[in-house]
Amino acid sequence: MFARLRSDIQCVLDRDPAARSTWEVITCYPGLHAVWLHRPAHWCWHHGFKWLGRFISHVSRWLTGIEIHPGAKVGERVFFDHAMGVVVGETAEIGDGCTIYQGVTLGGTSLYKGTKRHPTLGKDVVVSAGAKVLGGFVVGDGAKIGSNAVVIKPVPAGATAVGIPARIIPSKTGESADVTEPAQKFQAYGITQEDDPLSQAMRGLIDSTASQEHQIALLWCAIEKLSQSPRDGDCVPKDAAREECFEADKLNQLIGK
Repeated sequence: MFARLRSDIQCVLDRDPAARSTWEVITCYPGLHAVWLHRPAHWCWHHGFKWLGRFISHVSRWLTGIEIHPGAKVGERVFFDHAMGVVVGETAEIGDGCTIYQGVTLGGTSLYKGTKRHPTLGKDVVVSAGAKVLGGFVVGDGAKIGSNAVVIKPVPAGATAVGIPARIIPSKTGESADVTEPAQKFQAYGITQEDDPLSQAMRGLIDSTASQEHQIALLWCAIEKLSQSPRDGDCVPKDAAREECFEADKLNQLIGK
């Protein structure tokens, strides 16, 4: 039991640079308190003391601002960071090493009792602030959910989900991030600049347009050189684009490249 408590404290120290000491983590981190209070509530729920489990959960919500249903499963080294307003539903499952930020909802879309209504998070999943993960599907190991995303379908391992409704950006290798890069640095809030699919699409269009303009300019220059006489050169329009004027660098700066 004490080893598990030490693991809970250490995961906070590892993932929050603002945490300065073990004593500060124990006394001032409501996310840690919510996890510790959830364990007796979960035990009560599954041993026939359902009212007591709900009451402990209710007290925990009042003390920490984090609502975890006593029926939910929470793994090892789970960190609720700045987690005011987090809601975790009855059939939700949170895998080992997950990080969940404020305003997150792991909710259900079904009203049928006894069914899997809430999501299952794999290992080392990061769910950013304000995200809503709704439904009884699986979010794969090492996946990342962007801030304010609304996820309503499964997310593959190592992928990133952003937007409303969430768009899925597959892992570059097709594998979980924790498998492909064991020493991967933890990314707070889970999202980097490269994870926005619209920005990626815009960068691709800008690069493609710049390349096409370059090729067109080369073609017009080649046509002029192939002209056999000044008269033949008249076949080249005066407004032919012999020089590149597409401002790819400026556009890339606007979208944050």
